[in-house]
Amino acid sequence: MKKLQLLLGLTVATVSFTSCKSEEEKMAEKTFDRYEKYVDSVNSVNEAEAYANWQAIEAGYNVRLNDADAALINMKDQTNAQNRIDKAKAKYAEFQTKVEATAPKPVDRKVVIRDSYFGEGRITDDNRDFSWVNKDNILKVYNDFYNEFEKNKDSYSREDFDEIKALYEALDSRKNTVEKEGLSAKDNAKIAEIKFKFAPKFKWERMGAKAEENADAKK
Repeated sequence: MKKLQLLLGLTVATVSFTSCKSEEEKMAEKTFDRYEKYVDSVNSVNEAEAYANWQAIEAGYNVRLNDADAALINMKDQTNAQNRIDKAKAKYAEFQTKVEATAPKPVDRKVVIRDSYFGEGRITDDNRDFSWVNKDNILKVYNDFYNEFEKNKDSYSREDFDEIKALYEALDSRKNTVEKEGLSAKDNAKIAEIKFKFAPKFKWERMGAKAEENADAKK
């Protein structure tokens, strides 16, 4: 009798274990399905829209990936299950690369400054040639330079002022050459007036920008 009871007990325990194991496998499979379906759904989103909501997408992905990793132990075929995780990871990574490619490129302030003072693409890191400035247009170039500074002087940072200073010095250097190429006395005098107005104004505004930056650094 005792042997029979022991056998029956073992049988019941085995059935219970098998049933429990089956339920765990079912739950694990559902967890994997959620992970894979999430990756598929993410890939169907427009890249620009995904970029705007990437933080939330990433958070949702990490939760489902962690769940799948934890459920791996309960999968019947763990090798195949791991392959499923790796395949979904690769698919997600590929989509992430596409999304990151849509990110707006950082604005290069030096390029913005140069283009605003001399025209788009005319002055670059690799090309600081001012040979296009001649006796016929140099007065206009100086005048446009001054007007651009006057219009935007309150928005410049210390780094902006450093770039403007370098550009102004390059223009002045070109002026020395243009004077020898027949710059009229009338235009030369008008340029001198612009320089007379610009120098103290630039110095004052640059000092103000430095003071503001130092004050912000102390906060």
